[in-house]
Amino acid sequence: MVGGGIAAAPPLAVGYGLYGLAQPLLPAPGPGYDLLPQAGALAPLPGLALVAGGLALARPALRLHGRWTRVLLGPTERSRLARRVEQLTETRLDATEAQAAELRRIERDLHDGAQARLVAVSLRLGAVAALIDRDPEQAKRVVTDAQDNVTQALQELRDLVRGIHPPVLAERGLAEGVRALALDVPLEVEVRTELPGRAEAPVESAVYFAVSEALTNAVKHGDARHATVRLAHAGGLLRAEVTDDGGGGADPARGSGLRGIRRRLAAFDGTLTLTSPPGGPTRLIMELPCVLSSPRTSSC
Repeated sequence: MVGGGIAAAPPLAVGYGLYGLAQPLLPAPGPGYDLLPQAGALAPLPGLALVAGGLALARPALRLHGRWTRVLLGPTERSRLARRVEQLTETRLDATEAQAAELRRIERDLHDGAQARLVAVSLRLGAVAALIDRDPEQAKRVVTDAQDNVTQALQELRDLVRGIHPPVLAERGLAEGVRALALDVPLEVEVRTELPGRAEAPVESAVYFAVSEALTNAVKHGDARHATVRLAHAGGLLRAEVTDDGGGGADPARGSGLRGIRRRLAAFDGTLTLTSPPGGPTRLIMELPCVLSSPRTSSC
């Protein structure tokens, strides 16, 4: 009832004022208009005042009506807290699942890669002891082969460490990490950064791998030839925007990559906004609440 009265007051005032302005055209004063003072030539003034007042009050009345509606229909403090707890629970479960999946990936890569090669090296070195006196040339070939396997195992370990937390990201920050990432992507990438400081390592890592996934999707699914990455910080938000000239049509429901980005950002209360019409371009905007400071004292 209160909301209806607030919303109806401006149009009623304008309508009543117009009704008053029409009184001189009527053969006799209309019913209901005798509530306003009438004094000859000044009789239209109350009508003009009502019209002007109704128009002036329209916008404030609309805002007041919106506030009143939010008070009545908006969530209570208890419901907001309950929703926040539910959101944090979902985020924690997603983060736990992502962590478990990452640990399984590391275990699989170690087992199938470096560990298998080191076992092969151990077997070859055991064979060298039997061959070194009987067939030195064959022993040299076995040692050379073992050395190649050790080199490959070291490279796989480096790749594994880079996939966990790239050294350039830890040493030089997000901007340089993304620039280094752009050099490894098989498409032309332009990187623009406006970061006056550094964020916490987990936040930088989340944005780094989210940008990496976005660029990978642009290559694998979008057939893009050019991409632009913009990093900026304003209003307490760390913003990463990735735009590519691919075919568009990206849909989180049809692939795990975009859902993974969303889960990764949600762990830090971050959001992902996707625009990808058919035919392109595809644009991802990732925002995380974060405070930048010096590399040694950043706080998020």
